[in-house]
Amino acid sequence: MPSKGWFNLEGGMAQLPENQWFEGESQFKFLGLSRTQRLYGFAGCLIAGFTLSLLGTIMLVLGQVTVFALLYALGAIISIIGTGFLIGFLSQLKLMFKPVRVVATIVFLACIGLVIVGAVVLGNAILCIIFVILQYIAYTWYTLSYIPYARGAVLKMIGMST
Repeated sequence: MPSKGWFNLEGGMAQLPENQWFEGESQFKFLGLSRTQRLYGFAGCLIAGFTLSLLGTIMLVLGQVTVFALLYALGAIISIIGTGFLIGFLSQLKLMFKPVRVVATIVFLACIGLVIVGAVVLGNAILCIIFVILQYIAYTWYTLSYIPYARGAVLKMIGMST
């Protein structure tokens, strides 16, 4: 008898057609990863990325701007790579650079680089924090592009009509 519950990820998805749960199913055949392993890859990257970003923030509070920038940037990159486990790495790249979200993607990626430049080259913590804030705004705008009408609703909430 198959086990029931949250940790039985394979059994819980058995009723879903193979191509509806994850778009990039065939892209993982060369890796030999099951759906459960891909979910663990995603969760592991998300946790590792968050942990690195949190450690980086602690380093910023301690005055270690360069260490902050490197840990924070690495955490952001690992988190983004984690979503590749869900839809496939090539599919993710294609989706990131679709016209609807290309500007948000470029701003997000540029801010990761600018955080490093602000810390390593300029040694300016305030500038790093500004780039981190811009990075979060770009990532939020990027994420909203996947939700129908979400961007329009946000623009209406802040008083800008579409």
